[in-house]
Amino acid sequence: MWNGLEKNPTLVKYVMRNLFATLILSFLVSAAFSQKLSQVTISGGTNFSYFSFTTDQGILLRVTDEGKLQEWGTELLSDRGNYYDPKLQPYLGRIEYYGQEADSAFRGKVRSIGTCNFTYYGHLDETTKVGKLKSVGTLLLDYYSNFDNAAYKGKLRFIGSSVVEYYSSVDDEAYRGKLKTIGNNPITWYSTFDDKLLKGKIKRIGSVPFEWYSSFDKTELRGALKSGLYRQTIGGVTYILR
Repeated sequence: MWNGLEKNPTLVKYVMRNLFATLILSFLVSAAFSQKLSQVTISGGTNFSYFSFTTDQGILLRVTDEGKLQEWGTELLSDRGNYYDPKLQPYLGRIEYYGQEADSAFRGKVRSIGTCNFTYYGHLDETTKVGKLKSVGTLLLDYYSNFDNAAYKGKLRFIGSSVVEYYSSVDDEAYRGKLKTIGNNPITWYSTFDDKLLKGKIKRIGSVPFEWYSSFDKTELRGALKSGLYRQTIGGVTYILR
């Protein structure tokens, strides 16, 4: 076969071009279906709850900012419209756990859910990382160290190539320790100088503003979202304020 190709340069170029295109397509398909950050849930628009990652099988993995796998499954959409049950539907596929042979830091923890594998930091790693998720499938996770600000040491710092930043201990107490940026999305919050029902609530994510009813509005509306959506995709990530 190769002897024949050597005698036909045009055929060689055709084969190489198609081989290259196949490799590129394979890479793009793999990237498209790899694990990724898909959701950030902020309870009541005030307190961070968890990050959610989606596996190549469409399974949602809820992970705290301290790197703990909290829950997994699939979302259930209500018949009433764009409302999702906060509780995930159980995943009924294969789940494996680390056995007695594993490092004591992650012995008994989830090893795989479906086709998604998990690794953890061991007892020889930095103390702020021990026992925390190190990778979710192909997605690597890293954390702030003991030498970082007290408001966020031990919290997630990198999700793949995306940087996660938090407000420090010298910032306004209404948002001290809260999320500051996720990737390219800056996050701002109402401060202690704002209305008492607004302080500590989400003010803006990326270029999207959020307004809330204040203590000067009707009693039944106070504290509720006035403008913006409780579930909104910004910069490829869905933010849920429930």
